[in-house]
Amino acid sequence: MMQKRRQTVLNKQIDENIRRVYSEMADEPVPDRFTDLLRQLRDKEQEQSTSSESSEDTK
Repeated sequence: MMQKRRQTVLNKQIDENIRRVYSEMADEPVPDRFTDLLRQLRDKEQEQSTSSESSEDTK
């Protein structure tokens, strides 16, 4: 019985620590490198959609 109680306490501590670490990581800002890459991807998509629209206009 004592072993089971220890295991339950240990599991609760593990759960709390995992939640705390995840919460802290989720609150961190996105690194500049990733936001730059996302901006580049968006710009590239816009270029492609603009160029495909203009090529459709010439048809």
